[in-house]
Amino acid sequence: MKPSREQYRGCLLGLALGDALGAPREGGWLERRLWRWVGTTRQGLPRWTDDTQMTLDVAEVLLREGEIHQDRLAATFARHYHWSRGYGPGTARLLRRIRRGAAWQTARTAQFPQGSYGNGAAMRVAPLALWFHADPATLLLQTQLAAEVTHAHPLALEGAEAMALALQTALTHSEDGPTLGAAVWAQLQAYCTAPEFLSRLALAQTWWQGQANPPPPWVAQHLGHGTAAHTSVITAIYVALCHLEADFLDLLAFVAGLKGDVDTLGAMAGAIWGAHRGAAGLTEWPLERRAEVVAIADQLHDHAPV
Repeated sequence: MKPSREQYRGCLLGLALGDALGAPREGGWLERRLWRWVGTTRQGLPRWTDDTQMTLDVAEVLLREGEIHQDRLAATFARHYHWSRGYGPGTARLLRRIRRGAAWQTARTAQFPQGSYGNGAAMRVAPLALWFHADPATLLLQTQLAAEVTHAHPLALEGAEAMALALQTALTHSEDGPTLGAAVWAQLQAYCTAPEFLSRLALAQTWWQGQANPPPPWVAQHLGHGTAAHTSVITAIYVALCHLEADFLDLLAFVAGLKGDVDTLGAMAGAIWGAHRGAAGLTEWPLERRAEVVAIADQLHDHAPV
């Protein structure tokens, strides 16, 4: 059965809100002071970062092409790049090179000779899960194509694919089977191969099964809270699964307590929460261009392959 329109809206709104509301709580005093300057619109609405912008870029390409075309995705990333969205320095340089006319393959290699292993590919997979929810094999292939434009390291690819599978499971989960948490852990256990992911996956699953509920600093210390895919993807999935039935504000508070890459952790965890819960619990917080995010979610719902 196709996920509901509310799930599509919840997935993108959860991501955008986790991003926009997490960004002011990230970094040291200098970063927070800068975000205080650029982090709201003229109307006083919270602005999102590159996490949401690049997510919407992926959605734009899917809606136009029906699948990932890497050249067009790279051009879309570059066209929408703006420093005030908080792009990481490496990705910013890469996108500026593409904007000046470099091929994305050349720009990526110049910036990341071994391939970036950051979480930038994982943070933007939500539209892919929404579009290819009925076909996990194609979802994984398309996730890899979308990731490779900026993040070609095997750890970045595995992180993006793990996040895509977690979202796809949240979207299609049936109440007749095991709990959503159990289904997600089983899916990831069957897929992940890198030791950096498997060790964190085993610990997170043990905590979740035993309802250990460790505090945010403990989770950050043992699962990670950084910008690398292997130090953030399992963390975000774990936080989302532990807060599925909690208020979205509780999820945001826990993510803020992790410190580290708060906006991206919030975006990834928020996308899973919204894919499961829908948009109903996400109406009370202001957000820039909220109507646009909802409209894109509706277009993805209406045109995604069945």
